[in-house]
Amino acid sequence: MTDYKVNFKDLKAKVGIDDVAYALGYRLDRKAGVGRYMELVLGDGKEKRDALVICHPQDKASQRFFRRDGSKGDVVTLIRENLNAFNVSGKDEWQKIAKVLSRFANMPEPEYREDREYVQSVRYHATFDSSRYEVKPINPDKIPAIFQQRGLSDETVRTFAPFIRLIRDRKNENFDGYNIGFPYTNGENDKVRGYEMRGYGGYKSKAAGSDSSSSAWVADLSGGYPNVVKSVFFCESAFDVMAFYQWNRKQLTNEIALVSLGGTFSDGQIRQVLNRFPGARPFDCFDNDLPGRIYGLRMMALVENIPLKINRTRDSLEVEANGRSFRLDPERPFQVQVKEHLSVRYDMGQWLPPKAFKDWNDCLLNKPMEVRLHPTKQDQINNLAERRNAGPKL
Repeated sequence: MTDYKVNFKDLKAKVGIDDVAYALGYRLDRKAGVGRYMELVLGDGKEKRDALVICHPQDKASQRFFRRDGSKGDVVTLIRENLNAFNVSGKDEWQKIAKVLSRFANMPEPEYREDREYVQSVRYHATFDSSRYEVKPINPDKIPAIFQQRGLSDETVRTFAPFIRLIRDRKNENFDGYNIGFPYTNGENDKVRGYEMRGYGGYKSKAAGSDSSSSAWVADLSGGYPNVVKSVFFCESAFDVMAFYQWNRKQLTNEIALVSLGGTFSDGQIRQVLNRFPGARPFDCFDNDLPGRIYGLRMMALVENIPLKINRTRDSLEVEANGRSFRLDPERPFQVQVKEHLSVRYDMGQWLPPKAFKDWNDCLLNKPMEVRLHPTKQDQINNLAERRNAGPKL
């Protein structure tokens, strides 16, 4: 079996210098402005350790950077300079760079021969084995830098520290360090049924055999009194949960629980959490992208006890519910459109990220989504006329 070949050109088209820089802790220098160029800095004030000037910030495939000292490069250059920060294995630096690029591009990591035994050991574990992982608590006086890189303050980390662990996979012979582990429970008892895992360099995964069908990461800030919890906030990741809390802290009480589904959505996860907090109102805090809005729609259907079937089409969603069929326009809030067709009791709340941001962590990092301009009707007419006139002249 040959090794998986990596197309660096394709990967570079999907991973921007800014993506890697943000993960390394760089921040946008707003004083420099954003246009044909953008400047990212590492550190603040007198402690500024580096500054990257990035050209073509809106086009990942064309991005290049330079420094005031004359050094320059592309996304591969930046990864090579910081390779030790990403905790990847490989025979040489090119194998390691390929893995880092794949992670940022949300593509399968290249599987080299020395990794396969470990990959197979992960793949075929159907149930979670807690003895596989060495676990220790977060030291509040020595908080891992990854939290700061995600914009999370020490105060926020200390608030969530009782619900976070450092975990090391004893069967991973290629990485002997610790990742951040967010333990999964299902509310029936305190038994850990898996982990949402995060590490440096954009690494994200779940512990082998984690129960994603009925368990989730739950941070109950009530002090262990589920009956007093009034609100439960659902996010797609643990970092989004913590960012949501930090951004909205002044508006929140301690009579809350915050939940990460770990990038998945199952009816059992939602039901188990709601059973755990019977008097609480659930809130949709999922992402602003289409998958996130579908999560919100599915949770509303569960809360309202409405059997719902959703089919994605090219430019809309087709919904079947209570014997009715209707389409949803992705450009309008789904819940508003559903209420035009179905009777809804308003049992579920919404607390979405600001529209300019994909998720709560991007909001905290001040990392807005790319703006896509939709053509006007006149633009479409002009474009069609140009295409018609572009044919051969007789």
